[in-house]
Amino acid sequence: MIYKEFKGKMLSTLGFGTMRLPTIDGDISKIDQEQVNKMFDVALENGVNYFDTAWGYHNGMSEIAVGKALRRHKRQDFYLASKFPGYDVSNFGKTKEIFEKQLEKCGVDYFDFYLIHNVCEKNIEQYLDRSYGTVDYLLEEKAKGRIKHLGFSTHADYNNFLRFMDAYGEHMEFCQIQLNYIDYEFQDAKLKVEYLNSKNIPIWVMEPLRGGKLANIGGEILNDIKNIRNDASPCEFAFRFLQSFDGVTVTLSGMSNMEQALDNIKTFEVYKPLNEIEFNSALSLARKMTSSVPCTSCRYCTEYCPQGLDIPKLISLYNEHVFTGGGFIAPMYVSTLSDDKKPSACVGCRSCEAVCPQNIKISEIMSNFTVRLGAK
Repeated sequence: MIYKEFKGKMLSTLGFGTMRLPTIDGDISKIDQEQVNKMFDVALENGVNYFDTAWGYHNGMSEIAVGKALRRHKRQDFYLASKFPGYDVSNFGKTKEIFEKQLEKCGVDYFDFYLIHNVCEKNIEQYLDRSYGTVDYLLEEKAKGRIKHLGFSTHADYNNFLRFMDAYGEHMEFCQIQLNYIDYEFQDAKLKVEYLNSKNIPIWVMEPLRGGKLANIGGEILNDIKNIRNDASPCEFAFRFLQSFDGVTVTLSGMSNMEQALDNIKTFEVYKPLNEIEFNSALSLARKMTSSVPCTSCRYCTEYCPQGLDIPKLISLYNEHVFTGGGFIAPMYVSTLSDDKKPSACVGCRSCEAVCPQNIKISEIMSNFTVRLGAK
């Protein structure tokens, strides 16, 4: 197992994510505890020492299952992370109540790592509103030793990422972002990586395989991967891409069965990052995979839109939504827009299309996006 140093601790570069644990009869609330115990045992035996859970995973049952599996081992043999569930804005004002319950569910006296969870467009105002006392309370718990290291996870766009950092960056010891060869350019991950590196803030990676999408690749794209690095499976290729970043400390992978766990452990036994040519080829492959609408963000369209829509941004969200096959990123972002700035506000005048150098049928895209989002 490859390790990286973090403030005197040696962390396994492979972190065990617990959002997709094995279940019974496909019910996400019914975790197969016996299988989880076996997978954790194998992970620990092979050097994995970082385990990540959260309040909402498996309908609230992940923390309980993780606690049961880990308390069978010595506390000093693992590092445990959980998170404040700010993705649900109704949880603001309940930080103490939730934190105490999380310790109880996990059966521990402290968390080695604790994250302010999923800073994004939907909750940035609540996180910045100090009257809730969210960050202040967590800093108090850190001072008491019940949180050893405090950080945050984010799916926010770059501007809101910066707003959070401006407010709380001095207290954040690490940051967890969605990073993979698709999202390096697709979700502003490149800018976040550069910023975090400039501040010497270690990076934790979530969704390295984009929910398994990058592990289940076939056809022409698989051939492209083999042409870049012929000895790597799609899964290994995605992990090797992440090994190319010096700032990445822990890469979390949600493992659902023993086969996945063993395969991931094998990958993280050796350090084989992509070279510069392979890295750039991976980014070219990502552009090929995500360019369902070839917008170049020239912004000629916005000058002629009577509704003042941010068409390039909406198209980038549309591409993300199509590539993902749904998902929460686009709906989450669009939900924060006023009704007159959503794709449904397009009046179909086609003024934008008359000046689009790429000849994109923008009005059709906006209409299709509206349908995909389920808007009335």
